[in-house]
Amino acid sequence: MQHHVWLVNRLPWPTDWAAFFGREAPLLVEIGFGGGHFLVEMAQRHLDANLLGVEISNPSLRRAQQKLNSRQLTNVRLLYGDAWVLFWLSCLPASVQGVYINFPDPWPKLAHQRRRLVSDAFLQLLATRMPAQAVLEIATDHADYQAWTSEHLARTPYFDSLTGSLFVTEDAARPRTKYEQRALAAGIPCHYYKYQRNHTPAVNDFPIFAELPMPHAIVSTPLTLSQIRERFAPETAALAEVNVRLIDAFMGTRHPALLVETYISESPMDQRVGLVLHQRAPGEILVTLHDIGFPRTTAGIHAAVRYLAEWVTSLHPDSAIKQHNLA
Repeated sequence: MQHHVWLVNRLPWPTDWAAFFGREAPLLVEIGFGGGHFLVEMAQRHLDANLLGVEISNPSLRRAQQKLNSRQLTNVRLLYGDAWVLFWLSCLPASVQGVYINFPDPWPKLAHQRRRLVSDAFLQLLATRMPAQAVLEIATDHADYQAWTSEHLARTPYFDSLTGSLFVTEDAARPRTKYEQRALAAGIPCHYYKYQRNHTPAVNDFPIFAELPMPHAIVSTPLTLSQIRERFAPETAALAEVNVRLIDAFMGTRHPALLVETYISESPMDQRVGLVLHQRAPGEILVTLHDIGFPRTTAGIHAAVRYLAEWVTSLHPDSAIKQHNLA
């Protein structure tokens, strides 16, 4: 089997993992697999399981591909993207039997600690996607991240230790990662968290998005596209659960259109898209989403199209939104 890399942002919401793998089997996920040593060893040990490896490093993805291809393992799929997006949008409740987080980026600077993967919210998200007795394992060689992880696991109501303690400093049975071997060789202690999902219900604050129709709004305005472009300036709007940033605007050279580069942030995913203004007829402009980059038509996309259409109407007192399909 030649292993390919799937993009997390393009997986179905939710994903039918049995169809994705071509068989029914327990689903195990490693987040940030680095060189792929742990992922490959787990795949060899658990041939009866489906394994997902999710990464944001292209070199790591290439190395893992090579290892999997050389061993002809067919029970692994590699994903490029954010673990938040994977679990939130592609995984149904109680669909994941095991999660492994090995030596995550510690983000040691105080200002960056909000980027750490282990958090109260992420543990709650995992708890909604894992059934009782599903396994959660975390390993770190970073002292500050060890304290951080201990603090969060000590207070989570959703996971219980399998070892009778917060962590252990030796786990000879687990596959070794490259970073683990390097730390041990340097005399740096590693801390292993072996936990299990308990029966405490977790509030599902993580609804799977429904993809909406392609958004559009028709604006009547006496302004031309060139006049609108002249008045454009970058701006940011904090809307309900969505942040929209209009970055720049570009006039088309072959067709009467204005492309607005837009950044949309709505938990758990961010999208950089092109919103486009088409001159349909004199005095009438269509505001819609360009398909460049394969955007997902979320509520945030609809909010951004509405925001841009309303901005266009604000430029002239005789402007108005005539028609739209916006959520």
